[in-house]
Amino acid sequence: MGKRIQALLFAFMMTTAFAQDSDQMQDMPESADSTPNPLSNLGDEYQNSIKLLQNRFRIDHNVEEITMIFFRRRGSAPVVLVRPDGSKLFQGRVDTRKVDWYDDETFDMISIKNPVPGPWQAVGQILPNSRVMVLSDLALHAESLPSMMFSGEIIKSTASLTNGGNPIANNEFRDVVELTIDFVSSNNPNYDNFGSNDVEIARFEDDGRGMDERPTDGVFTGQFNLGVAPGEWQPIFRVTTPMFTREQLDPPIVLHPNPVVVDVVHDGGGEGYHKLIVDVNRDQVDIESLLIDGKVRYPNSEMQNFSLTEGGDQPREYLMPAYDEGIFRVKMTAYGTTSDGRDFILDVPEFTFLAESPEPDVIDPLAPQGEGSDEESMPMDGEQENLPEMPMEEEMDNNTLVIMLVVVNGAIVLVGVLVVTVILVMRKRANKANAPVILSDQDLTLSEQPKGIAKLLGMFKKKKDGDTA
Repeated sequence: MGKRIQALLFAFMMTTAFAQDSDQMQDMPESADSTPNPLSNLGDEYQNSIKLLQNRFRIDHNVEEITMIFFRRRGSAPVVLVRPDGSKLFQGRVDTRKVDWYDDETFDMISIKNPVPGPWQAVGQILPNSRVMVLSDLALHAESLPSMMFSGEIIKSTASLTNGGNPIANNEFRDVVELTIDFVSSNNPNYDNFGSNDVEIARFEDDGRGMDERPTDGVFTGQFNLGVAPGEWQPIFRVTTPMFTREQLDPPIVLHPNPVVVDVVHDGGGEGYHKLIVDVNRDQVDIESLLIDGKVRYPNSEMQNFSLTEGGDQPREYLMPAYDEGIFRVKMTAYGTTSDGRDFILDVPEFTFLAESPEPDVIDPLAPQGEGSDEESMPMDGEQENLPEMPMEEEMDNNTLVIMLVVVNGAIVLVGVLVVTVILVMRKRANKANAPVILSDQDLTLSEQPKGIAKLLGMFKKKKDGDTA
């Protein structure tokens, strides 16, 4: 019995809602451009508070295509659409020629061509404050870019979204769209960025992070980091959704080179210090407004922060200890005002330089000595005569050492040969003295004739014997 009562009550409410359709079509709100809203809620406040009649809307008869967004609880199943005739549309079971359906963890985006006019209904865990949203003319309205910008500059810009000319106040909508600005090279051969690829410069966010002041306030903030080559670029403002993209082209702009000029003077701050000099292009930047916040990485990998906050029209200077040789790396952020009065924040490219150890001073004895020189540092007369010959003495010492080594080695070899010869001679003499029979030269055969030193000694012995006789 209870189910019959509920069914009768539902049929009565549906009949009442259909009877009010014609009256509600006349009272449909219009957007800022006087275009009729293709969608409106059905039923009064009491009827829409009943669960069975929530998320009911009517589509006008002259709508050729409609794109709707349903925001639902995170992780819930996609919604189900009920046509006026009671038939249903399920995600994944639609005619893709007429229906495009994109589902995410928090929303469904559905585009329908030639939708059936009349009352529709969405069934699902749809959020109470965002039952349905129709995208008709989505646009991004961003602040215009400055006329003078520099490569490496960091810029803050704000933007807002409108739908059909009206601001979008739905907080969940920021999860649906992506707001970006791209720089496209104009391919002008007169600039350094000729032939460069497209670069995404900024993303607009409404999450209260970075430079965004307040989250979910409908104001999207973009942070431009212009770390691209200087030259002529064309900005493209782009609004991207899962189903379509809207683009807005702005006139080309010229991105100027980084105006900060950095130089170093080795030992410019006296003994033990290098002097860093920071200047700017005076035609583009007011030098009196320049502030520097930097960091030095020394050759031994130590880090040191520094700040230059003094004003004036002179270049900024900073003294760095030169206690080590090697590569010094300096990274800086510059703050100042352009010549047309705009404040800027600039990321200065890293500046590096090589510091070498100083060469020792070479005293020239022939050079005139300056007045007031220390007498203790002056060489004596004998020392002055020997100073220019010092390299020659070193060279002569080396040559003498080589000659001495050759002579000594040769003498050792010669002595060794003589010792061996004497030993052989003495051994042969001993053998002849101990022989029992002495044969004459005629008794010796050819093979037994003395040879070499022994023959020479034999001849000498014969001559001696003859003299004695």
